[in-house]
Amino acid sequence: MTSTIQLSKETKDIIASFGSKKDTYEDIIKKIYSLAVKEQLREFLMSSKNSIPIEEAIRRAKKEWPK
Repeated sequence: MTSTIQLSKETKDIIASFGSKKDTYEDIIKKIYSLAVKEQLREFLMSSKNSIPIEEAIRRAKKEWPK
């Protein structure tokens, strides 16, 4: 099932700049989506939110589990 979406010429040109002459708009949009998913995963994995430095984690572990 195909669908039609309306885009400004500017947006269409921006999307087209991500592909080559042989790529369809669907190919390009799928490529952009794949890159966006990978970037979200990278940001999630590399985020320092809710994390502590390794030295602090070791200190806490030694305090909680002394030999």
